[in-house]
Amino acid sequence: MPSFPDHTPAPSVGRGLLYVTFAATAWGTAGGAAALLFAGSGLGPLALTFWRAAGGFALLLLVQLVRRRRGADRTPVREEPRRRAVPRVLATGFGLTVFQAAYFGAVHLTGLAVATVVTLGAGPVIIAVVARLTLGERLGRGGAVAVFGALAGLAVLVLGNGGGSVAPAGVGLALLSAAGYACITLLTRWMGRDGDGGDPFTTSLWSFAVCAVTLLPLALTEGLWPSGADLGHTLWLLVYLASVPTALAYGLYFAGAAVVRSATVSVIALIEPVSAAALAVLVLGERLTGATVLGTVILLGAVTGLGLEEARLASGRRAAAGTT
Repeated sequence: MPSFPDHTPAPSVGRGLLYVTFAATAWGTAGGAAALLFAGSGLGPLALTFWRAAGGFALLLLVQLVRRRRGADRTPVREEPRRRAVPRVLATGFGLTVFQAAYFGAVHLTGLAVATVVTLGAGPVIIAVVARLTLGERLGRGGAVAVFGALAGLAVLVLGNGGGSVAPAGVGLALLSAAGYACITLLTRWMGRDGDGGDPFTTSLWSFAVCAVTLLPLALTEGLWPSGADLGHTLWLLVYLASVPTALAYGLYFAGAAVVRSATVSVIALIEPVSAAALAVLVLGERLTGATVLGTVILLGAVTGLGLEEARLASGRRAAAGTT
């Protein structure tokens, strides 16, 4: 495995919030793309996750090569020690594998709306509890209200999914996906607390490599190659899935998650169901119910409130540091 440069400066908290917000919005389109691929490509959840990871790895490898070429004449940068980088990347890669494969499996079994809501609804609860026990992070009154508000918004979104069937196996996979998501969020935040979380794009690059290698044998068993009639449409969807909601979104997500509190990251990521709902209406022709609109408003309000709370706490920390 090559070296692990740690040369990208950590973003500010405000920029980290923007990064995570973009990533969550892009992730909402991944489920819709997966639903379209399941309908016409012949690919299963494991094969689709493999192609997403392999494509993301290829694109980020190109980015990494360009970055190294542009920085070839600069002063050599500090490299993250292998004894720290290798376990971090392996743990992130395995967590990413569980997160993505279980999520696509849930979409396949119980539908886009239920899978997204359960995964992203369970994530904040898992993260908030574990972050409190392991990282000592406190939500505060405003943060707790925002978390409960976000979960209430998700509950309304579920009620707005009239007529949708819920498969217990799909819900189980969504909960497993939430656990994988919680692991990579908490690990990223823990490693980034001292400003030594590694370069986010390098983390994404090798995490996707771990994910692709792990899933390749299972994807071969499931059926690796597309078999639908419209191969061109399938390839375009795969390229989109590998680029915007994967290579770009995860690179920004890891950068933002290193400087923003874990619970805040998890709640901002709840924008994903809103993005998925918008895609369903604009692209898939689904009707937007009153309950879905109400849930979306509550959810966005909670995310905005938590973002303001995070900015307030960050400002307080900077002010305290300036007086010491």
